[in-house]
Amino acid sequence: MAVTPLSRVLSRRHFLQIGGWSLGAGAGLGLSQLLAAQTQAQAPAPRADACILLFLNGGPSHLDMWDMKPDAPDGIRGEFKPIATSVPGYTMCELLPRLAALADQATVVRSMHHGVNNAHAAAVYAALTGHDRGEQGGGTQPTDNPAPGSVLAKLRPPRQAVLPHVTLPYVTKEGAGGPPQPGFFGGYLGTAYDPLFVVNDPNADNFSVDELNLRADMTPDRLAARQGLFAGLSAAAGGDAGLAAWEAMNAHQRRAFDLLRSTAMREAFALSREPDPVREAYGRNIYGQSVLLARRLIEAGTRLVCVSWAPDANATWDTHGGNFQRLRDSLLPQLDAACGSLVVDLRDRGLLERTVVAVMGDFGRTPKINASAGRDHWNYCYSVMMFGGGFRQGLIYGASDKIGAFPALDPITPGHLISTLYHALGIPPELELHDRLDRPHRLVPTGEVVPELLS
Repeated sequence: MAVTPLSRVLSRRHFLQIGGWSLGAGAGLGLSQLLAAQTQAQAPAPRADACILLFLNGGPSHLDMWDMKPDAPDGIRGEFKPIATSVPGYTMCELLPRLAALADQATVVRSMHHGVNNAHAAAVYAALTGHDRGEQGGGTQPTDNPAPGSVLAKLRPPRQAVLPHVTLPYVTKEGAGGPPQPGFFGGYLGTAYDPLFVVNDPNADNFSVDELNLRADMTPDRLAARQGLFAGLSAAAGGDAGLAAWEAMNAHQRRAFDLLRSTAMREAFALSREPDPVREAYGRNIYGQSVLLARRLIEAGTRLVCVSWAPDANATWDTHGGNFQRLRDSLLPQLDAACGSLVVDLRDRGLLERTVVAVMGDFGRTPKINASAGRDHWNYCYSVMMFGGGFRQGLIYGASDKIGAFPALDPITPGHLISTLYHALGIPPELELHDRLDRPHRLVPTGEVVPELLS
């Protein structure tokens, strides 16, 4: 597993020292913040308890996937043919047959847009948080708004000893060798609310997450003894301030110890126990197996898993050149297999009703095909696809104009979509959260819940 200071991927030693992740109710709101939250924003009844976010990092081409324009002029309509879906009158790309068959269980929004500049970092941050940092790009910052998984870890932590928030299979960079993109981290909530980044390839034969395994010389008895030592140190801390500091540290330590003893987490990461036909159905590639792992983590109790579909913003869905070849040869078949298998698996296991599957990117692609047979960044109109978790089935919401350049009906911004996602997860988007200096922040700065998207 690659480890860098920026990636927040912690060693077992650091994990035990500082309890690097928020893993339970003890890491939730303090009493004063909880009371304030209850008075300022009434929490909606949750339709969903978990979310799998398939983030198509780089900007997927809406015109070649979910919002095809077969009657548009040459140089705009693209190379692919539309096929009928399970929603009468709605078509989808021929390379997405499984998703086309599942359209009657999906919400498709074809009128997404934002005014954020179309640099990846700024657009990714807006897509994931509903917030515009007002810049051209750049890496993650400690003052950023938190990722949705970080918010869930704080406000709806799992009841059992499991990781609340996982991102895989990359810490996506703004460009090759660049800084990590914003929007995936704990931001002003602090590094305790960063996700666990799993940056090993789940498709590899030797895949494992070593941080969750005890060393060979660390028996359960020794682990229990070490936990007792920390408890004793806490009790011996002098003064109210010292005691409070030790108690806060021990809250993290207890969760770390619980996680190291958690059979559920070790089982969730044991991908080799999945039958070969299931693994093949998701796709024997890094993304297909990451999506399968996401399903296993949600089954174990994790609140949110984000699959960031690129090692860096320019690597996959950023199809400035060879758009049609890249979509045909790898991107769309891999997405169709992985997402189609995920939705069917969750449905058949009785989990889809309480799990949101969100398929989205940072923006769309230009209607005009460029000289390199590619499409460029386009933030003025794009599409997203949602399944489960209280989103309305068989809904094709909004529309773009004749060439997919601008919304023509019911435009929606990232703030609207993220607000609606939070609402489905039982979190009021107007909630006021406080950073480590007790400064207030509205959870989603702009954009209201769109009730038409929900059942």
